[in-house]
Amino acid sequence: MTASTLIDRRGFMQIGALGLGGITLPQVLAAREASGNPSRDTSVIMLYQHGGATQLETYDLKPEAPSSYRSVFNPIATNVPGMDICELFPRQAALGDKISLIRSLHHEMSSHSDGGITVLTSKAPPIADPTSQSKSLHPDFGHVASHLLGIGSNAMPPYVAIPQAPYMTRPTYLGLHHGAFSVGDPNSDKFQPPQVKINTGRDGAALNERKALLKQFDQLRADLDTGGQLEGTERFRDLAFDLLTSPHVAKAFKIDDEPDTLRNKYGRNLWGQACLLARRLAEHGTPVINIYFNTPKNGQEFTNWDDHIMNAGRPGHFAKYLKLRLEYMDQALATLIEDIHAKNLNRRILVVVVGEFGRTPRLSVNISGTGRNHWPQAYTALVSGGGLKMGQVVGATNSKAEYPSQRPLGPGDLMATIYRHLGIDPATTVTDFSGRPVHIVEQGQPISELI
Repeated sequence: MTASTLIDRRGFMQIGALGLGGITLPQVLAAREASGNPSRDTSVIMLYQHGGATQLETYDLKPEAPSSYRSVFNPIATNVPGMDICELFPRQAALGDKISLIRSLHHEMSSHSDGGITVLTSKAPPIADPTSQSKSLHPDFGHVASHLLGIGSNAMPPYVAIPQAPYMTRPTYLGLHHGAFSVGDPNSDKFQPPQVKINTGRDGAALNERKALLKQFDQLRADLDTGGQLEGTERFRDLAFDLLTSPHVAKAFKIDDEPDTLRNKYGRNLWGQACLLARRLAEHGTPVINIYFNTPKNGQEFTNWDDHIMNAGRPGHFAKYLKLRLEYMDQALATLIEDIHAKNLNRRILVVVVGEFGRTPRLSVNISGTGRNHWPQAYTALVSGGGLKMGQVVGATNSKAEYPSQRPLGPGDLMATIYRHLGIDPATTVTDFSGRPVHIVEQGQPISELI
């Protein structure tokens, strides 16, 4: 192909996209270039437990509660006195001094989408949607970080989702160019870094020809532009080209560079390899990596965190499915924390484990099985690293894990803590569609006990 080659409209759109996840790279980079804010050398890895993890079977077990309330599992001690967690978390228990638990989180949104919007944006939807089809009116913390931090000199994308982005949040008034890069399942045999699709070693000449062709189109469009709306297009295309050809970006995504012993330690499943890839991306400069921590594998024995009766059409006791899931989680999460510390990245990288809400303290039972339903009135988040104070429990719930009884905290408090780690002032505002300033954290302050 030469720069003078004629192509049809569809071909031009394909070239212009150079796409990842359906979002064009020039779009992704445009506003980031304009922001002019240098990226702080910190990252957040969120393990987003879609479905809403039960607090009673993970980090707030209440063994003294009545049998119809208390955890179906037993607590075990961590290496921090007074911090007990689920017996299925033995590796995390050995890392108690490297984690902190926030047990008093709560909000009022009881559907999955509304809960996810509230937790990930810190802003509750104005009208509840019981069908769980709602979409966010405001960007989530990854979109905001992309907008405020911009793309770094190393060309790493600022917001990456593994294997997919949360379905309920959108970049909204920040623009589609701040959407997350969804990179797929790194445990899949077919997983390829985004750049592998363009073989720069074999097709470098073709890429240069494509770049020249793009510049011709950009010049043509600029000649036709009388309103100045296309100003800077060529620069953004250059940045897009740089991202796709950057050795630094290619290296970050090359999970095969990790030794088999470490990959096996994380676990050869979606959760394990997602955590390993997230560490690599954070290490190479991506500020926000959101792991859609739904289920580690596919199969009849696997469900997500929505542990009500007949979750995913599976009858029986929810503990049967939860037990399997918790063992995968313990392996992946503990290895991630250990790995971050082994590489002395524990000040740079903050790990956050949270879902959209907790589960009902009272067990639900019928002929189809046993489970727990949605419960936003109390849930727990785990944090690790980020230079925060570890080895502590912040807040508490009452004797049945129904409501916060000490230090009630909301999604805005957790989000303010995350922004602080990223070097973003939680009091910052961004501009919405109507030109009005919107606070990135509606209500909340960084959690003082962690700082």
